Amino acid sequence: MSAAMTFIVLFGVVSLFSDMTHESANSIRGAFLSLAGASAAVIGFVSGLGELVGYGLRYVFGWLTDRTRRYWPMVLLGYALDVAAVPALALVGRHGWVLACALLIVQRMGKAIKKPAKDTVLSFAASREGAGKSFAIQELLDQIGAVLGPLLLYLIMLFQRRDDTFSDYRTCFAFLAIPGAVTLLLLWLTYKRFPHPEDFEPEPKEYIPFKLSKHFVLYILGICLFAFGFADYSLIVMHFSRQHLVTATVLPLLYALAMLTDAVSALVFGWLFDRHARMSLVVSTLLAAPFSVFAFLGGNVRCAVIGVVLWGIGMGAQESILKAAVATMVPKRSRAMGYGIFECCFGVAWFLGSWLLGVLYDQSLVAMAVVSVVAQLLAASSFGWKVARAD
Repeated sequence: MSAAMTFIVLFGVVSLFSDMTHESANSIRGAFLSLAGASAAVIGFVSGLGELVGYGLRYVFGWLTDRTRRYWPMVLLGYALDVAAVPALALVGRHGWVLACALLIVQRMGKAIKKPAKDTVLSFAASREGAGKSFAIQELLDQIGAVLGPLLLYLIMLFQRRDDTFSDYRTCFAFLAIPGAVTLLLLWLTYKRFPHPEDFEPEPKEYIPFKLSKHFVLYILGICLFAFGFADYSLIVMHFSRQHLVTATVLPLLYALAMLTDAVSALVFGWLFDRHARMSLVVSTLLAAPFSVFAFLGGNVRCAVIGVVLWGIGMGAQESILKAAVATMVPKRSRAMGYGIFECCFGVAWFLGSWLLGVLYDQSLVAMAVVSVVAQLLAASSFGWKVARAD
């Protein structure tokens, strides 16, 4: 195995344990906030605000990373905040939804700090191994953790004897301190072995500044439409909980299914990306587009499962080929800023979309589903036009 691939795999294992921590929390977050006293509108707003913080500030930290070229300090600090905020949810008391929301914002802040630097150092190694394949491998390992985490929570809840779902959730959050600690240990070991990942990609002969090309702008437009219509999983799990489609114990299993679908779709579309360019974006977006119809309008377990699977396909595309595309558009010295712009626009659109979908949830499920599907179809059209017009 080459040094570049070893770095990609090691970072993937770090992400595996990191996802065991925060993706496990995502599997019960909506239901937990609801039990803590938050309304659907509040959950939609906070979920969107978290994504706004987590994505919007990535432009700032991407710019800062490019200016300082201090990749590892950003990665280490971001991961520390990310994996520490989740176990702290065990300290939230009844009716403590404000504190729970604050901790979720802190967790998203950690992601804002680490992501531009992390994606950038991975793109350096990916320059030797293929962008689509490299980000797909990273996402595959990432999602293995996202599957194992909810399964761990399922087992914890299964063996608890209390008839108190809120307390069960708090116990689950406390157990997530274990994979969080493993994440930080493995990250430190990866840093010690590869202190200068920028050496994987040769420096360009001349400095190429970042500029907003028309193709990049059109790509960002498609990304924004995708994010606007892509409901946060907190809203989905809250709906399942309120409609009593599944029991509280089964909720983590549904999220595990979504993450498993995410992993498989990331691998498939990553492979397609290296062979058929960004047409893979169109296919993945069209497949994911009707997830809200099944998840919110189906009214039975079968439709709920289909909706979760389609949502997982969209997540797989978001975490692999959407990022791989940026690596092919932005030069090395300004790539962190390119990722920052990408993540910032994505976060703003997700915030606005999540807020609107949360408000529509209380008014009309049909209207909410229509907005979601139309936005996804417009995103697919934007990606398709970009592929057709690509140089």
